Amino acid sequence: MGLFNKLLGNASEVSSEQLNEKYSRLLIENENVELGFKLFRDVFMFTNKRLILIDIQGITGSKIEYKSMPYKSISRFSLETAGTFDLDAELKIWISSENSPTVSKKFNKSIDVYEVQKYLAAKVM
Repeated sequence: MGLFNKLLGNASEVSSEQLNEKYSRLLIENENVELGFKLFRDVFMFTNKRLILIDIQGITGSKIEYKSMPYKSISRFSLETAGTFDLDAELKIWISSENSPTVSKKFNKSIDVYEVQKYLAAKVM
């Protein structure tokens, strides 16, 4: 089921220790990854200061885009939970005055999306 979820673009959780070690050069002093997820090759992680999206591009994966979004820039977010026949839940995040969501990520059923929502609410509010 893991490969199937990856092909569908569903996020699976990655330990904060792994992400802190691998992406330490992106983090500023006193910043730590608290929650992180991986989609096929891409990663998104919540630190104690911001949301970081890592978009690995191209066939070789040598081109990488890093997006940094401070929590104060997040104007709203929505969570659509998985239904009876759905395999995933979806989190959408709007930045500032954007009309459409800037970030849209799907989670497989192994992720407690309510905990992700609670974490994000605590950071944004």
